[in-house]
Amino acid sequence: MSRKKRAIIPIDSPRRKGLEYLMLVIGSLVLATSFNVFLNPNQIASGGVSGLSTILFNLFGWSPAIFQWAINIPLLLLGIKMLDKQTAMKAAVGSVVLPLCVMLTSHLQPLTNNTLLASIYGGIGVGLGIGIVFRGRGSTGGFAIASQILHKHSGLSLGASVAVFDGMVIALAGIVFDAEKALFALIALFVTSKTIDIVQMGWNTTKVAYIISNETETLRETILYDLDRGVTLLDAAGGYTGDQRKVLMAVVSQSEVSKLKMMVRSVDPDSFIILCPAHEVIGEGFRAV
Repeated sequence: MSRKKRAIIPIDSPRRKGLEYLMLVIGSLVLATSFNVFLNPNQIASGGVSGLSTILFNLFGWSPAIFQWAINIPLLLLGIKMLDKQTAMKAAVGSVVLPLCVMLTSHLQPLTNNTLLASIYGGIGVGLGIGIVFRGRGSTGGFAIASQILHKHSGLSLGASVAVFDGMVIALAGIVFDAEKALFALIALFVTSKTIDIVQMGWNTTKVAYIISNETETLRETILYDLDRGVTLLDAAGGYTGDQRKVLMAVVSQSEVSKLKMMVRSVDPDSFIILCPAHEVIGEGFRAV
């Protein structure tokens, strides 16, 4: 039995590019809305240029949108110099679109005056917005550019990269406001980071199974034809005996884990099974790019 492949939009096609810019706009709108209804009215500067704009808005009454446009210019120049042409172009668009969305949603009333709730839901909203933009291979400008550069050259996740730069803003917020507001900002930053990673990598709904058994061929056929999952044979050697053997590797959904274990145990009760989380699986039988 074979699975039908889902249609994949070619990466360089106009439809893909249009979708990516649409994701940039949607992500910016989600981010801006969360900023105006949760973070800014509760003095939660959870990092980035938006966090700086919150600090300066409360100190001097400066418009967050205008400040974000102003500060994004030098950061955008840095991004154009260090990032590839396509990413720099999206950063330029994001540098304009995000402050515009902040301005367009500035009339919205706060949804809560509870600082804890604002930090949690604001963090979710900002993380969701940034994650959508990043999934579209875009940038909202500002410190998002620096975060993408750090992610590109250090191997850190995008969530961790954002946290590095946002930490400096939170420290400043602790000085300008008070330590309690900085602690709430840390909560928002943590929630943002985790939300970005979830949007980027997906929920942990799949597992990678490594199976060591003396019934390799039988298990291979069982996984292929009974479970209808692909399987890969890895060369291995026993650490104690030095005997050469094959290790089966298969990726299964969460709902198939119990069935896989039952099948393996029925074929070889003495088999050794290792199950590891797979945050994101792309390919036939799972999902398209």
